[in-house]
Amino acid sequence: MSASEVMNKAKEKQDEILSEKDNEKTIPTIKSQTFSRERKKKIEVNDKSHTQIKYSRTKEHCSDVNSPKRVRYDAEQNVNNTSADLTTSNSEKTKESSSKEEHIENSLLVVQHYNSVLNKDRNKSRILYMRNFNNWIKSMLILEFINKTPTNARLKVLDMCCGKGGDLFKWEKMNAAHLICTDLADVTMQQCQDRYKQMSKRYSQERRYFPIFSAEFITADCTKVQLRTKFKDPSISLDLVSCQFAFHYCFESLQQAECMFRNASECLKPGGYFIGTIPNAYDLVSRWQKCDGDGFGNDIYSVEFFCDKTKPPLFGAKYHFQLEGVVNCPEFLVYLPVFRKLASKFDLNLVLFERFDNFYERMKDGDKGRMLLSKIQSLETYPPRREVQLTGNPDKDYQHAKEYCSQKTSTRCEIGTLSQTEWEVTSLYAVFSFEKMKPGWKQHWNM
Repeated sequence: MSASEVMNKAKEKQDEILSEKDNEKTIPTIKSQTFSRERKKKIEVNDKSHTQIKYSRTKEHCSDVNSPKRVRYDAEQNVNNTSADLTTSNSEKTKESSSKEEHIENSLLVVQHYNSVLNKDRNKSRILYMRNFNNWIKSMLILEFINKTPTNARLKVLDMCCGKGGDLFKWEKMNAAHLICTDLADVTMQQCQDRYKQMSKRYSQERRYFPIFSAEFITADCTKVQLRTKFKDPSISLDLVSCQFAFHYCFESLQQAECMFRNASECLKPGGYFIGTIPNAYDLVSRWQKCDGDGFGNDIYSVEFFCDKTKPPLFGAKYHFQLEGVVNCPEFLVYLPVFRKLASKFDLNLVLFERFDNFYERMKDGDKGRMLLSKIQSLETYPPRREVQLTGNPDKDYQHAKEYCSQKTSTRCEIGTLSQTEWEVTSLYAVFSFEKMKPGWKQHWNM
């Protein structure tokens, strides 16, 4: 029997077991709502016998989908169902967004959190491989759209919500000419600037042929301040704008979301791209509505919602997200049809919205994707090599890997994967890209 036949047999058996569990009358606890019931993992062998996890979308196993408690927060909904001007009545605004005082409080919580995050030894992190995997996602996304920008010159880039400057080395590798870094947290901005100075010093000592990109650093809230007025050159024409794991903060209100899009679009040249990574609202709401209360998670992350479960608002749909040692602050759902329509108001056309799992499958087999996966250790080796400990729980976090290895006939099975708990977190996210269009483009599109 071939490996693919074995995997298909295992999948059929798993479907039968899950179907039987669905028919049980007992109410599942939050802890039992494992993401493996939504998306079972397959493993694909490459020519080096080093494999990576491959996702497959499967039938959702949950309570009755026709129950009135279940709400369709569908990411594939036709954007035309969203009102053209995205305005609401006073009463709706009261329901859909927090008060001005709450906006200020949420912003302060975000600033305080990111300013307080310590620079710990990354190699000791419980989520080391997931963080490396997310870095791989960002690198491949940047590479894909830098190659599509309509210029042969070195690029001018805006990095919104740049944090401590974790992507500075990415911009170095992509041969940027000028970089504008912005963030609302002053301590993290200083750390970003210090990191850039260290890079500049290294360049000077190594006497490289090309100088390091020039850079400017702006401490400002991208959701409330017009960034262009703070640029050294307000007339600058940007090739690329990036916002990684941060855009969702602006969906606290319509005004903040508009300000964020304006900042992304205002200096971006036609043909340039606005790219980023963002929590996928569909997956967040899907997991939320399958749990018995307002929270779900596992050993390394937790999500708790603070809005109407039957009808989440378009703006201000608040939840608290905690991820071990990295995130612990309020966030907001970004409804895809609104995301797309609001962007079009600022001449940004959505050209990509892809879940991390699908993006990974599309990019992993290219030469650069495969090389980078190995170079930055984006996946954990299972079984672990001698004297190396697994980052996750050996008894429950690697069942998908154990099942695959049990099917192999060779004496040594070695695969690249993430722990189950890490997959559950990173699979909540999606990549996006907007292309900046020329004024008047919407007349020729069905918007």
